[in-house]
Amino acid sequence: MQEKQSGGQALSEAACAWLETHSAEKYSLAEMSKALFVNGSYLMRTFKRQTGITPLAYHQAVRCKNARELLTATDLSISKIGETVGFVSSSHFTHVFRKIEGCTPSEYRKRHASAGQEETEP
Repeated sequence: MQEKQSGGQALSEAACAWLETHSAEKYSLAEMSKALFVNGSYLMRTFKRQTGITPLAYHQAVRCKNARELLTATDLSISKIGETVGFVSSSHFTHVFRKIEGCTPSEYRKRHASAGQEETEP
């Protein structure tokens, strides 16, 4: 038998789902809290307590995950990938990506290019 989720856990999961759905968009805490029918301060506290990170950090991590997929699966330019996943400037994209992944988008693509080529060879 499953235990009932706590209100904080359910709220955090709903916030994660909302952030993933809106990952390529600019958002505000007020907009997100309105969509989830809670107070913004309560949402921030609860999200941080449940996940260990802020909604902004989660949002950036989702964007970087989407960028990693595009870096390995497409030949789009770095700036186009940054734009596609929701970053306004390529420099901000590179800064956030390096902070999260430990390397630039170009370095990531180079490191993972051989893995993608091995999969496509007969």
